[in-house]
Amino acid sequence: MTTRVSTERMITFLLTTPMFENLAPNQIRNLTHIVDVIEYQPGEVLFNEGDIGDAWFALYRGKVDVIKSTEAEDKEIDPLEQGACFGEIAILDGEPRSATIRAVEESIVFRISRTAFEELLEQDCAAASQLLHQMAVMLARRARLTTERLSELVREAELKHGVTQIVG
Repeated sequence: MTTRVSTERMITFLLTTPMFENLAPNQIRNLTHIVDVIEYQPGEVLFNEGDIGDAWFALYRGKVDVIKSTEAEDKEIDPLEQGACFGEIAILDGEPRSATIRAVEESIVFRISRTAFEELLEQDCAAASQLLHQMAVMLARRARLTTERLSELVREAELKHGVTQIVG
């Protein structure tokens, strides 16, 4: 369902999200014409794991779950709340989605299509270039956290099994 959010509210909100916080209000205003505002009801799926990565999202209001399928079950990962951006890897590589996103409660998202974003990059839009940089920073941050978590799991496994060194 498409809903309406004023341009001013959209700009004000985006200025408070990590992905957009380093952009000036006029830069964000230059992006608002490519943003679709969509409302989801509880239980509705925004996209499924394996879907084509055709857009990325900013959660304006509500809460969504990130769900990862395994052979045994679907596993709910950390829920995302207002201000979270997700699906941005699709802007970079267009590969299939790595997880499913499902609304937990009534949620409104800002959707930016990969095609529209690429057109702005081709036009040498400064705001789009700045967002691309922010995506890279955010992905690097996530990679570091993943490495830290993996290291903790390895240490826990070593302690649990009395292993002092993992040999490959």
